[in-house]
Amino acid sequence: MYEFIEGIIEELAPTQVVIGTASGVGYLMNISLQTYTAIEKASRTRLYTHFIVKEDSQTLFGFADKSEREVFRRLISVSGVGGNTARTILSTYSPQELSNIISTENATLLKNVKGLGLKTAQKIIVELKDKMFGVGVEEIATAIPGRTTHSKIFEEATAALTMLGYTKAQAEKAVTASLKDNPAATVEEAVRMSLKTMK
Repeated sequence: MYEFIEGIIEELAPTQVVIGTASGVGYLMNISLQTYTAIEKASRTRLYTHFIVKEDSQTLFGFADKSEREVFRRLISVSGVGGNTARTILSTYSPQELSNIISTENATLLKNVKGLGLKTAQKIIVELKDKMFGVGVEEIATAIPGRTTHSKIFEEATAALTMLGYTKAQAEKAVTASLKDNPAATVEEAVRMSLKTMK
């Protein structure tokens, strides 16, 4: 329905963004940490979209580039993998990391994603192993260290984890440990490190 939405970034969090268009409409989109990192310093952006309609909800997902959207679409093509799970996978691993995990059939590593059991991880690998080639996955540039203060990074990373379903206590503990190991971490890096250590 929508190929992309371009406009002013009205609100931005590690898991969501509101884009205001010239027509006066504001679009709320769910985003991954990959996309958050790509647009966090921008005032305007163009996000490629995927619209999911269910009986009780309509959800718009936004992506900084087409390759991440394509990986997202391939993930949700697997039975049992919904939009939020696919977003969490792409927030835990970059498209390149995910491609490597699938090509090496590392289900143990993939199941570390919140809400993803071993059976679903194995199913993703089986169904996508031959479909990840040609996606054109690439790393999205990380944020520039020093742009935000340590406390702001802690707050934003903690907020992102709670929005992904973890309790505030779990999130704070994981982020604290992540920033202790890597004090110069960006928000994306802090959340990603935390996700990899949380079950």
